[in-house]
Amino acid sequence: MKLSTKGRYGLRALIDLAQYSEEEPVSITSISNRQGISERYLEQLMAKLKKAEIVKSIRGAGGGYILGKDMHEISVGDVLRALEGSLDPVECSGLSAEEGCSASENCVTKYVWQKINDSINQTVDSIMLDQLVEESKQKCCDAGMTQSGTCKN
Repeated sequence: MKLSTKGRYGLRALIDLAQYSEEEPVSITSISNRQGISERYLEQLMAKLKKAEIVKSIRGAGGGYILGKDMHEISVGDVLRALEGSLDPVECSGLSAEEGCSASENCVTKYVWQKINDSINQTVDSIMLDQLVEESKQKCCDAGMTQSGTCKN
């Protein structure tokens, strides 16, 4: 399984947003400057995250984006599915009751594919955004990077 830049950049942008939106909405420009991701691409990613209700947009002067839910309620899986779609690396019609597969009855490999799919989904669903924010803050503190006396990336 290989994630596209949508998933990788989107998760980076969301961690940045979570860190900086505690006091006020965060602009696309500020995320772009900190993360080195083009504003145009970030706008596309934020639109998908907004549709999934992971972020909210605030219009007007001083507007930008904020989280749509608390950090501890947003999993990596939620973010990646909003940006990438299904995370199942193997599509097997034998696993789907609707589709079916002519070889499904005698096929044992479908159990391997199901275990792989389940394992990936369980892993990304168990990692929450607040954990990544804390990890990011700790890495910045360890590196001695601070902003206004607090560690942020």
